[in-house]
Amino acid sequence: MSEHLKIAIEAAKKAGVLLRENYETDLVVDALHDHDIKLNLDVRAQDLITDCLLTAFPDHALYGEEGIAGNLESDWQWVVDPIDGTVNYFYGIPHFCVSIALRHKKEIILGVIYDPMADELWAVEKDGLPTLNGKKIQTSSRDQLKDTVMTIGFSKTRESMDAGLQRYKEIAYKVRKTRMMGSAALALAYISCGRLDAYIEETISLWDVAAGILLVENAGGKIELTPVSSCEDKFGIVATNGKITFD
Repeated sequence: MSEHLKIAIEAAKKAGVLLRENYETDLVVDALHDHDIKLNLDVRAQDLITDCLLTAFPDHALYGEEGIAGNLESDWQWVVDPIDGTVNYFYGIPHFCVSIALRHKKEIILGVIYDPMADELWAVEKDGLPTLNGKKIQTSSRDQLKDTVMTIGFSKTRESMDAGLQRYKEIAYKVRKTRMMGSAALALAYISCGRLDAYIEETISLWDVAAGILLVENAGGKIELTPVSSCEDKFGIVATNGKITFD
């Protein structure tokens, strides 16, 4: 295990403790948006992660959902979502996680996803095998669309929701079941270990999926990202176990 991965796991678990301690308590809401919520706890969790990572690697940059920090000229950039699934967290639905990735010269070289409620930790490094709680994992062997379970994410704008609904209608009849679970990072983590077979969303942010991209690809899956021209670091995503197509 590299020092980068060791510190990333430490940061994810520390943030996970904070999330568990505050789960189903009176939460401070910083902002309420259509289809989204911003919690003060998001900021606190990212601050904790930032302190852990940048204390260990002071020359690195950090790019997170709650802001940027560190040496912004660095070739090393941590990509962080302190609570992926904030709406679930706020409503007391125990499906959310901490997501941490490391990019070097724009290439993702490390990913950690931690579900603090289930105490499940996915980890991967470039050219390495992904693991779940230390055990090697791989994507499912299902190769027939009719046998698959997939998850759909619905984005926050009307345009992307309409596109997502249309795609959902086209796919739902072809698969065994669909799920809408509320965490992009966990969707990718679940694909990497064979619990799900695919995940589709029309618009998603880099920090939601950076760690999961490397997990899925190194576990045998396939990721297709389509940049959203109007928004930097936002993409449409189609992630699969690497064995199915939607044609």
